Amino acid sequence: MSRSATSSSPDRAAIAVIDAPSNLGLRPPRPGVEPGVRRMPDALRAAGLVQRLRARDAGRVEAPAYSPEPDHIIGFRNGAALRDYSQSLADRLSPLLDGEEFVLVIGGDCSVLLGSGLALRQRGRYGLAFVDAHDDFSYARDRKRYQGYFTAAGLDLGLATGHGPPALTDLRGQSPYFQARDVVHLGLVLEEGDKSDYEFESFERSGIHSIDAHAIRRDGAAVAGRAARSRLEAMPTQGFWIHVDADVLAERVMPAVDSPNPGGLDFEQLRALLAQLLASPQAVGMELTIFDPDLDPDGRLAKQLAETVAGAFEDSGRWPSSAVASAR
Repeated sequence: MSRSATSSSPDRAAIAVIDAPSNLGLRPPRPGVEPGVRRMPDALRAAGLVQRLRARDAGRVEAPAYSPEPDHIIGFRNGAALRDYSQSLADRLSPLLDGEEFVLVIGGDCSVLLGSGLALRQRGRYGLAFVDAHDDFSYARDRKRYQGYFTAAGLDLGLATGHGPPALTDLRGQSPYFQARDVVHLGLVLEEGDKSDYEFESFERSGIHSIDAHAIRRDGAAVAGRAARSRLEAMPTQGFWIHVDADVLAERVMPAVDSPNPGGLDFEQLRALLAQLLASPQAVGMELTIFDPDLDPDGRLAKQLAETVAGAFEDSGRWPSSAVASAR
């Protein structure tokens, strides 16, 4: 049965998929172990996502080597590598954004937002639908303790809106990549200690509009998605980007992330939420981040995530169900 998100669908655009297998924005899960999110593109491709979407393969932007060591100059782990990689990713995304295709970036960790944001900012002013269980904006209260060890995957929204070292926030003089008032945050889950350990009040007064996980469950994911879409479409921007962190899903359904949470969404809720955002003709692209195949040895979760994303495209009405279904 069709579950189209809109009664009058926008014109269909082709989809271009590009891999961004970076793990530069994460801390090591254990001493001597490199974060496994660098294999996320391979896992989702193996699960059939690109075929399901009948997407054009736009290639891959390889990341520099990961280092667990602190970077006391920039202040963020792998800071110099992140600075360079973000610009390389932006350069690869720019011609894709110039075309007629919808761009799908398969990360990688959340720090790929810096490359996406830079590419968009170089074109003009864009909004951001930020789907994540964490605010990724608030710094730890004890900043001196973490100087050099900050992780860009946990502060990507803060960096992308201009809060942090210029080496990451002001690439090519383009800070901020997104204005805070042009951001809608979806799926926030506050856990014990978040307000006491982090400068959460900075997020609350940032101007970012938040629709948290409780509101999504209470009102329904489709309702929340429509509200976010309406707000983003009303902004004086050239369009908007969608950022999706797999940890917006509850730990019971998605444990294969670096920072699982117990109060997130289920797969159906994420599908309904994304369908509403994807239905907008102003949505120019989306990135998927944080899923760690090392924590999914049988590939079951990768298949569920791929099914959710492909289903959201189908349900949006922007990509006809026949186009997705025929690739199954």
